[in-house]
Amino acid sequence: MHDVHTGPGHAHAHAHPADDRGSQRKRLAWTCGLAAVYLVAEVLGGLWTGSLALLADAGHMLSDVAALALALFALWLSDRPSPAARTFGYRRFEILAALTNGMALAVVATFIVLEAIERFGDPQPVLGLPMLAIAAGGLLVNLLGLWILHGGRGDSLNLRGAWLHVLSDALGSAGAMVAGGLIWWFGWTLADPIASVVIAALVLHAAWALCREAADILLEAAPAHVDVGEVEASLGAVDGVEGVHDLHVWTITSGMVSLSCHIHAAAESSHLEVLRALQTVLRERYGIQHVTIQMEPADFEEQVDVC
Repeated sequence: MHDVHTGPGHAHAHAHPADDRGSQRKRLAWTCGLAAVYLVAEVLGGLWTGSLALLADAGHMLSDVAALALALFALWLSDRPSPAARTFGYRRFEILAALTNGMALAVVATFIVLEAIERFGDPQPVLGLPMLAIAAGGLLVNLLGLWILHGGRGDSLNLRGAWLHVLSDALGSAGAMVAGGLIWWFGWTLADPIASVVIAALVLHAAWALCREAADILLEAAPAHVDVGEVEASLGAVDGVEGVHDLHVWTITSGMVSLSCHIHAAAESSHLEVLRALQTVLRERYGIQHVTIQMEPADFEEQVDVC
């Protein structure tokens, strides 16, 4: 019986995705700085024009700044040396940060909707042209932020959470631009609360997706891209394997998938060769390198019962 934590290919088990941590920190820092600068402009612009959509977008941008700062802190903390009692270090803090960002998005959206409902019953005068110009500036800032974050969003849930914040804010700025144009050209003040509700819906959609994925990781569900039944069948098809049981697949943090299982091996097989073949399948077919496999003879359970 072998409990295997290392082996061929396992030296890369803790390697981070291609977009390295230093690059991720720079992306987050630049985007956070841009958002913080324009946040002030949107708050002042919203108060000046009387636009709820601009103030909603400013509130959303405030959540962006907080989310980006939290993502930066999570990235820094996850790279700290881990104490003996925390065998995976602080890597899960990135997922906690992503979950917190998603919940913050939902809160922001709720406040936007409540304020918009009030304005439907009591429309307020809004300066359409300045609103349009300020929203256009916000859109440009957000598009620049999306471009900066784009390269690393596929590698880190934490970074993707920040990217979703900026994306929903960009869509909100676009909605505020449309509302500003309608108010400027047609004097249709209801466009402002309508745009606010659309912004809130986009924010809630992003929040739900982010919270759901973060919760799946915290609940140690199998990653969405891994079919556990297919993995079990692939392992069972390896020469020398007579059975697979206690198979678990979960995510430690973004890009770090772990697997553990028990393998019933044929009596005449070489356990070392079977282990190498199993690790090759997991690494090359599924990209799973952090693997723990317990090898057992086919009659192992009977022997345990006798003992």
